[in-house]
Amino acid sequence: MTALSLDLTATSVELTRVLCDIDSVSDNEGPLADAIEAAVQAVPHLTVTRVGDTVVARTELGRERRVVIAGHIDTVPINGNVPSREVEVEGEPHLWGRGTVDMKAGVAVQLKLAAELAEPIVDLTWIWYDHEEVGEELNGLRLLAAAHPELMQGDFAILGEPSNGHIEGGCNGTLRAEIRTRGVRAHSARSWVGHNAIHDAAEVLQVLQSYRPRTIDVEGLAFREGLNAVMISGGVATNVIPDECIVQVNYRFAPSRSLEEATAHVVDLFEGFEVRVVDAAPGARPGLDDALAREFIAAVGATPQPKYGWTDVARFSALGIPAVNFGPGDPSKAHADDESVPIAQIIATEESLRTWLSPA
Repeated sequence: MTALSLDLTATSVELTRVLCDIDSVSDNEGPLADAIEAAVQAVPHLTVTRVGDTVVARTELGRERRVVIAGHIDTVPINGNVPSREVEVEGEPHLWGRGTVDMKAGVAVQLKLAAELAEPIVDLTWIWYDHEEVGEELNGLRLLAAAHPELMQGDFAILGEPSNGHIEGGCNGTLRAEIRTRGVRAHSARSWVGHNAIHDAAEVLQVLQSYRPRTIDVEGLAFREGLNAVMISGGVATNVIPDECIVQVNYRFAPSRSLEEATAHVVDLFEGFEVRVVDAAPGARPGLDDALAREFIAAVGATPQPKYGWTDVARFSALGIPAVNFGPGDPSKAHADDESVPIAQIIATEESLRTWLSPA
């Protein structure tokens, strides 16, 4: 099989097309990771480390400060949306195809700048990692932080998640819990003999229906919270009174709350029911008061916004590194079959980062 190759002298738009046309659905990132590793190995000012299918490239210039810029290389499954192509959306040129938004346009910008910025104003660590779109246990950035935390160290971090070319500070935390009701099985023709667990779930749903989520100011950004039922299951047969019902609840909480505080909040809300937290990840404070963050905001010339969804910026925050999301593409188009990114946003993202990182 012929090895894939990447031309880092191509434009970031052309590079985006090439990256999108390389299948790297989660669990199949190896060939793209090979191509990225080979391309950055050829760049003389970068020191390259491979950990699984995560590639880390660093400058070692002895600068006083270091910035980490990261992006994931996997995508959700393809659904007839490759190869990529140029299209017009409301009269504006877009690049269409799987991964254009989430997040190969951001990766293309990063690769382009990694190759060209030989003398940046700060030392740079570039990270391209695998398995972001699947389970937490496989996430390449999580595994890198566990095995080689020194490779993630820095004074400020940028994650190239799609943000419409705006700066999105921090992120909400997320918690998923099972709220369980229990009953007694019986034949539905003699329902009075049993106790219906699904009926009892009405009280759980009423708590959710009447809940009023908060909007919390964190370092000047308004983070909107949310508490919602996302799945419900119960019943054994159409003629049996169910003895169990489970309502799965997703709580998106502002980064002002710790994971422990968020858990306690959910447990208190559903007092009297069995509550089991099955998945949780802390949020990340924006860290916009950091000196490097202020310089970055000034260079981009944009007003920071909150990130409502959870992203891997939280992994940097857990290491004490302020982090923001900044990348081309509309987040609402991520994973969509008509996924497409404005070409102008790819170019603008590259120009903003280049301006900020280049000597005056």
